[in-house]
Amino acid sequence: MKALASKLRQHFDWPLFFAIVALSVIGVINLYSATASTRLNLGRQQLYWLAFGAVAFLITTAIDYRVFNRWAYLLYAIGLVLLSLVLILGRNVNGAQRWLQLGGVGGQPSELMKILLIIALAKFLHDDPVVEGRSLKHLAIPFVVVGLPVVLILRQPDLGTAMLIALLFLSVMLLIKLKLRSVITLLLTVVLSLPLTWSYLLKDYQKQRILTFLNPGEDPTGAGYHLRQSLFAIGSGGFFGKGYMKGTQNQLHFLPERWTDFPFAVWAEEWGFLGSIFLLGIYLFVILWAVRLASQARDRFGAVLCVGVASLFFWHTVINIGMVTGLMPVVGVTLPLMSYGGSSVLTMLTAAGLLMNVSIRKSSY
Repeated sequence: MKALASKLRQHFDWPLFFAIVALSVIGVINLYSATASTRLNLGRQQLYWLAFGAVAFLITTAIDYRVFNRWAYLLYAIGLVLLSLVLILGRNVNGAQRWLQLGGVGGQPSELMKILLIIALAKFLHDDPVVEGRSLKHLAIPFVVVGLPVVLILRQPDLGTAMLIALLFLSVMLLIKLKLRSVITLLLTVVLSLPLTWSYLLKDYQKQRILTFLNPGEDPTGAGYHLRQSLFAIGSGGFFGKGYMKGTQNQLHFLPERWTDFPFAVWAEEWGFLGSIFLLGIYLFVILWAVRLASQARDRFGAVLCVGVASLFFWHTVINIGMVTGLMPVVGVTLPLMSYGGSSVLTMLTAAGLLMNVSIRKSSY
């Protein structure tokens, strides 16, 4: 135990640690402002979740990541079981059945599945003897690995998470060298499947979100209300912002879902362009640092873990900020460590723990 503690102290990745702490602190400060004019006490609850997340971070850091390699497929299977239980025993909130309550402990298994999928794909690529010249037949197993959770999550329904898991898969698969013919075939398949996806997979409200994205002025007081208020908030922040807890769109309750889907709009209104660039700079640092760790990892499993976590932070950040700025449809993807929610916080801090794990052990064996 003393040897492990000594190793952790000696190789601890302080830049990564301080970046994650900075995002967590900014998230709590922003959440307090977003709920100050309400009766909600989400700031204190978020601190509790951050405390639980810190424990998950430490545990994930302390366990040698090669242990996750040995148990990867079992962990993935447990994730599938939890997703299946959601459809049977899950709690229905606003027409979506995404939350599972077991033994007094609740959460969204779809959030946990992001981590488990990264670990499972890392194991597959680590064990796969093929190095280059892969064709589509070499992707059969990865397609099944990602397809099963995507189907279960779409049944909840949760388009945002299903889309994010698919993007995680594609990002990790960039590590393999597909033949050009296989790449073209894959792209054509995706394009040709879009009409079927629209007709048979998307719910009516999901189609409405996409139509609103394409024409936000069509229904400004209905489906387009969220986006319009978000753009008003971001634009009114100007260069320097209106000041902490002085954002009118936020404090006067014009901005909906400001503690879950739209925390960036709250931040941009109060801290302006400069504050937004500062926040985006921290996210960019975490993502690039994860890519750097991937290049330094001692094995392929560790490298894929880092790429997966980098993709997780990247797509969460890009999709959330894209949807609050009108560049993407509103799909309910959280902003890492800024959005309120226990499952999201635990997922991001566990992912950060995987990065720290690989960083600490990159030169220890």
